[in-house]
Amino acid sequence: MEPPHLHGGPLGRAGFKTLPEDFIVEELLGFEPSGEGEHCLVWVEKRDLDSNTAGARLADALGLRRRLVSHCGLKDRHAVTRQWFSLHMPGQLSPEPAALESEGLRVLRVTRNTRKLRRGIHLGNRFTIRLRDSNFAADAAKERWQQIVRQGVPNYFGNQRFGNEGRNVEKAIAMFRGEFTTGDRLLRGILLSAARSHLFNAVVAERMARGLWSKALPGEVYGFQDNGTLLLINNQRGDEAQRFKEGKVEITAPLWGSGELQTSDEVRAFELEVISRFPEITAGLEAAGLRQERRVMRLHPIHPELLALESGDLQLSFDLPRGTYATTILRELAVLEEPKETS
Repeated sequence: MEPPHLHGGPLGRAGFKTLPEDFIVEELLGFEPSGEGEHCLVWVEKRDLDSNTAGARLADALGLRRRLVSHCGLKDRHAVTRQWFSLHMPGQLSPEPAALESEGLRVLRVTRNTRKLRRGIHLGNRFTIRLRDSNFAADAAKERWQQIVRQGVPNYFGNQRFGNEGRNVEKAIAMFRGEFTTGDRLLRGILLSAARSHLFNAVVAERMARGLWSKALPGEVYGFQDNGTLLLINNQRGDEAQRFKEGKVEITAPLWGSGELQTSDEVRAFELEVISRFPEITAGLEAAGLRQERRVMRLHPIHPELLALESGDLQLSFDLPRGTYATTILRELAVLEEPKETS
């Protein structure tokens, strides 16, 4: 089901990712590599190339085992993306950029670091997005964009989390029922993440439906926009509801797993009511060993900019914390029409 919108629904339709250059993503690492160490860090630009394939190419170019190549996160394939990879090369010289390049893969920088890159350690991502041939006015887009900037959007997990035709949740339930098993750790992780994300989206959507989107209730767990730091109930100082009104902290929703919900009072009762609708998913996530976590419910674009180009296209630029989705921002502006892939 399509989760509810905050700003009254999209203004109309617009072409999205018509060309790879229409969706540019630059990874924000959040720290400067040390310049020394056994890990070679490679800053690459990829065009129409997914992160796992790019990592495999880097490994093959140097004759490394693929498990010795790591990165912070997956980036869109049909896009131009810039991200870091780390190659475990103790006692070996760093390669020349030309030795690593291939079609759609260009090396921008090579350096060293004392530690490998791990999933999710980066700060976030910077997006530059072009929407083509929209059927709504630029003035309307600018007005809506200002609403998005001021009020944020629901921090839903994007459609890409749920796979082709949104079937990853269905597959996860089948896995929980024992209808199939998989020894593929990557696939298993994808299905668990989809199921967990589905529950998060359901809680956020229900809060919106009940008019509780912008109201702090007794028993909230608060968080910050960095999508990582939480203010658990025992660590709160008492003014969190006011800080929420001022936009300094955000309320959160559960990422389901075993253990006690971290909320209390009205919020816990509400979340348990919603979550009880999905007994197979909750049981499956708990049995898989996932633990209770939280995620902020509101997403704000950072350093936001919207330009109406002379061609009539719209260009949007903004940063987002790791683990969040540009399409979650864009869905409040337009229905995104991607070109159909041809075989």
